[in-house]
Amino acid sequence: MTSTSDLHAVTWRKSSYSNGDGGACVEVATGCLGTVPIRDSKIAAGPVLVVSNDGWSAFLDAIKDEPDTLS
Repeated sequence: MTSTSDLHAVTWRKSSYSNGDGGACVEVATGCLGTVPIRDSKIAAGPVLVVSNDGWSAFLDAIKDEPDTLS
Protein backbone atom coordinates (compact mmCIF):
# COMPACT_ATOMS: atom_id res chain seq x y z
CA MET A 1 0.00 0.00 0.00
CA THR A 2 1.05 3.56 -0.69
CA SER A 3 0.51 6.58 1.50
CA THR A 4 -1.09 9.65 -0.03
CA SER A 5 2.12 11.57 0.63
CA ASP A 6 3.82 9.37 -2.00
CA LEU A 7 1.46 9.80 -4.96
CA HIS A 8 4.24 9.74 -7.57
CA ALA A 9 4.46 5.97 -6.99
CA VAL A 10 0.79 5.17 -7.66
CA THR A 11 -0.79 3.95 -10.88
CA TRP A 12 -3.51 6.23 -12.20
CA ARG A 13 -6.53 4.81 -14.01
CA LYS A 14 -8.69 6.91 -16.33
CA SER A 15 -12.45 6.81 -16.04
CA SER A 16 -14.24 4.76 -18.68
CA TYR A 17 -16.58 7.76 -19.05
CA SER A 18 -13.74 10.04 -20.20
CA ASN A 19 -14.00 10.96 -23.84
CA GLY A 20 -11.38 10.12 -26.47
CA ASP A 21 -10.40 13.73 -27.27
CA GLY A 22 -8.60 14.23 -23.98
CA GLY A 23 -11.47 16.16 -22.40
CA ALA A 24 -13.53 15.36 -19.32
CA CYS A 25 -10.83 13.04 -18.01
CA VAL A 26 -10.95 11.93 -14.41
CA GLU A 27 -8.32 9.56 -13.05
CA VAL A 28 -8.20 7.66 -9.78
CA ALA A 29 -5.27 5.96 -8.11
CA THR A 30 -5.58 2.59 -6.44
CA GLY A 31 -3.49 1.04 -3.73
CA CYS A 32 -3.54 3.90 -1.22
CA LEU A 33 -4.35 2.75 2.28
CA GLY A 34 -7.88 3.88 3.20
CA THR A 35 -8.12 6.59 0.53
CA VAL A 36 -8.79 7.17 -3.15
CA PRO A 37 -6.82 9.98 -4.84
CA ILE A 38 -8.63 11.67 -7.76
CA ARG A 39 -7.18 14.06 -10.34
CA ASP A 40 -7.84 15.72 -13.68
CA SER A 41 -5.69 13.84 -16.21
CA LYS A 42 -5.23 17.02 -18.25
CA ILE A 43 -3.38 18.53 -15.27
CA ALA A 44 -1.39 15.53 -14.03
CA ALA A 45 0.93 17.69 -11.92
CA GLY A 46 -2.00 19.68 -10.52
CA PRO A 47 -4.03 19.23 -7.37
CA VAL A 48 -5.26 15.86 -6.18
CA LEU A 49 -8.51 15.36 -4.29
CA VAL A 50 -8.18 12.57 -1.72
CA VAL A 51 -11.35 10.97 -0.36
CA SER A 52 -11.88 8.07 2.02
CA ASN A 53 -12.69 4.62 0.65
CA ASP A 54 -16.15 4.96 2.23
CA GLY A 55 -16.66 8.35 0.57
CA TRP A 56 -15.61 6.97 -2.82
CA SER A 57 -17.94 3.98 -2.44
CA ALA A 58 -20.83 6.28 -1.52
CA PHE A 59 -20.11 8.45 -4.57
CA LEU A 60 -20.05 5.43 -6.90
CA ASP A 61 -23.28 4.09 -5.41
CA ALA A 62 -24.94 7.48 -5.89
CA ILE A 63 -23.99 7.79 -9.56
CA LYS A 64 -25.01 4.21 -10.27
CA ASP A 65 -28.46 5.10 -8.94
CA GLU A 66 -28.64 8.10 -11.33
CA PRO A 67 -27.35 6.85 -14.73
CA ASP A 68 -29.05 9.68 -16.66
CA THR A 69 -26.78 12.26 -15.01
CA LEU A 70 -23.71 10.77 -16.75
CA SER A 71 -24.81 11.47 -20.31
